[in-house]
Amino acid sequence: MVVTDREHHSAHDAASVPPDRLARRTAFSGLGSITAAALALPGVIASVASAQVAPLEEGVVALKVHAYEDRQPGLTRIRAISPSLYIGVPVASAWSFEATITHDDVSGATPRWHSAISSASKMGDHRTATTATVTRSFERWSIAAGGAYSSEQDYRSRAGSLELRVASEDNNRTWSFAVAHTDDDIFPTNRAVRRATRRTDEFGVGVTQNWTKSDVVQLSITHAQGRGYYNDPYKILDIRPSERDQSTVSVRWNHSMGASGDALRTSWRFYRDTFGIRAHTLDLAYAKFVNDQWTFTPSVRYHTQSAADFYYDPVYDAQIGEPFPVGNPTFSSPDHRLSAFGALTLGARADWRIDSRWSADFKLEFYEQRGAWRLGGGGSPGLAPLKATIAQIGITRRF
Repeated sequence: MVVTDREHHSAHDAASVPPDRLARRTAFSGLGSITAAALALPGVIASVASAQVAPLEEGVVALKVHAYEDRQPGLTRIRAISPSLYIGVPVASAWSFEATITHDDVSGATPRWHSAISSASKMGDHRTATTATVTRSFERWSIAAGGAYSSEQDYRSRAGSLELRVASEDNNRTWSFAVAHTDDDIFPTNRAVRRATRRTDEFGVGVTQNWTKSDVVQLSITHAQGRGYYNDPYKILDIRPSERDQSTVSVRWNHSMGASGDALRTSWRFYRDTFGIRAHTLDLAYAKFVNDQWTFTPSVRYHTQSAADFYYDPVYDAQIGEPFPVGNPTFSSPDHRLSAFGALTLGARADWRIDSRWSADFKLEFYEQRGAWRLGGGGSPGLAPLKATIAQIGITRRF
């Protein structure tokens, strides 16, 4: 989405996931893993908690409200409020249906160059996104077909996916195979282009293994091939290649602490693309079972990445003024999300089991991004630190 290209991005992943994909991730990956698989790019393989292919056993309706705000010194830049509704319904004994609808209200100020606030301009937009997935489950395998549509003032996206899951006889191992295709249309309000397109094909494979009675591990590999328009039409001198291939390797390990009910959740993800970005993301969360009603989960995430090959630093010339790329390069971008940086996210989540049917959850995260925090080499110089606050509240009804 072009609003996302104008700085509204998830503080979880920064630039390791293409900015135009971030807002399309469902807020209900824990509830609708197949739906998440249809949209999570890169990575059409869904995150699962155990090696099973069983269908939904009961209906679920969940309402969540997600709030995001980022800022730099002297400037609150982007604010976004995103209410979402999820529904999952078992049909007969082997079918299930899942759907989500999300509406984003985005406003704030975005820079034309890097992160300099002196050139910030006001912006605002609205986005409505819907997803739907139908799953057919058999004794040891399932197949799911999904679709998604997202529209806003200057962007329209359509996506489809197909995923096959196959479990071993003892249900301790599940293989996942997925394909997805996305069609994007871009028509920026500043008429930098009248109508541009982008097409992306994705392929993924994953395996989830119940390693011991207390441990579940998962490995997933995805690859995406994109062709079309990748420029940010709202940034000066943003000219990017018309092809982008992306590959991701993810490893997850969940460990149950036994009788206490606590659980340790860890993950590592490596990302690379033909823009030249190489990124590592480490996640650690500990779910503390307080009592039959409450679970508290603190978490920490660290992300580090190299810069895109065509990113140029904000070096201002005393006579020319605004920073321009050195020489006459074919491609160039001042987008700070393509810079080299490190980022840290600290968060906490509380889950409240009200009764056998109702539950609620509350989440708060604090994100900070700095060039100096990049691991394994200096980050891009001259960029103002970026901070963000992410909050979520949700309520779920099972029937």
